[in-house]
Amino acid sequence: MLDLAIIGGGPAGLTAGLYATRGGLKNVTMFEMGMPGGQITGSSEIENYPGQKEVVTGMELMESWPVQAMKFGLKHEMQQVTQVTKSGDIFTVFLSDGTSQEARSVLLATGSVPKKAGFKGEAEFFGRGISTCATCDGFFYKNKEVALIGGGDSALEEAVYLSKICSKVYLVHRRDTYKAAPSTIEHMKHCENVEEVTNVTVEEVIGDKMGVTGLIVKSKTTQEIRQLDVPGVFVFVGRDVLSDCLKQNDGSYLCDVNEQNEVIVDLRMRTSVKGLYAAGDVRIDAAKQVVCAAADGATAAVNIIEYLG
Repeated sequence: MLDLAIIGGGPAGLTAGLYATRGGLKNVTMFEMGMPGGQITGSSEIENYPGQKEVVTGMELMESWPVQAMKFGLKHEMQQVTQVTKSGDIFTVFLSDGTSQEARSVLLATGSVPKKAGFKGEAEFFGRGISTCATCDGFFYKNKEVALIGGGDSALEEAVYLSKICSKVYLVHRRDTYKAAPSTIEHMKHCENVEEVTNVTVEEVIGDKMGVTGLIVKSKTTQEIRQLDVPGVFVFVGRDVLSDCLKQNDGSYLCDVNEQNEVIVDLRMRTSVKGLYAAGDVRIDAAKQVVCAAADGATAAVNIIEYLG
């Protein structure tokens, strides 16, 4: 039986594995279908991770993390977890190959994925001018014009953030009203370098071998085509958290989740179910930064060690 089953091999899962094994837990397995590292391995440039003074790729940043964690005894199984259940004090982790393993505790660190907007060029230029993280990539467009697609709270908050870095931000939205809170909308409207491009459809992102060169939109009322000449496009149309493995046979979740199916945790990363923890982007109010996910993983591991006694 496992002391701890970690589901997900990104910064949160790897850090939890490191702290758990170094802290004395003997049987700790991380279930990650692919190579460990998480979504950040797809980023072309990372320059805001503390202590990393050189600009590196996400792959370079994460390269040594699995090696360090496994040095203390963390095991990695390339399996997808399909479901987690609990009977008494014991969890059962069901795997994609049809087998299962029992564990005394479980940490969910599966993260989330940005929703796709679905316009032409989105996949082709992702990571080469199209981004889903203004905090990560906004600085690369300092004093340049960018476009931002979305109309919710996150989109408008990121538009305000980018307005402090970029010379101009085109806020592109398919409606002429926003889903964001009134205070967020008012804050955005006070940014003089944010131009609202509303009631439009995104037709295509264009570019060359160097990356994005423009965004083409079409008015929903006049059908007029407009090209925004920008080197960067930020997409904020929501995220999907990867918490499906907590679904039970009756459709309910093993622990409490919110309307977006984000796992509800306290400051110790504890869920509503004893012995079940969540860390990183899959939890409520996640900052969606590598350093924050790593901190979550460490916090969870320290408290799991205490829980297991």
